[in-house]
Amino acid sequence: MTEFRYRKSSYSEPNGECVEVARNIPHAVAVRDSKHPGGPVVVLAPAAWDTFRAELRRQP
Repeated sequence: MTEFRYRKSSYSEPNGECVEVARNIPHAVAVRDSKHPGGPVVVLAPAAWDTFRAELRRQP
């Protein structure tokens, strides 16, 4: 299986509060905390990730 290739989110804070997102696996989007790269990973369907991002954009 191909490993996730993570990149930092453009929404990450400069103080180290970062999330990393991997979109290189078909039918999956993986999200993790950059401070804990060996820790838990949330894996979502691409449609769920897109819905999540759209909801974040609507927040004040």
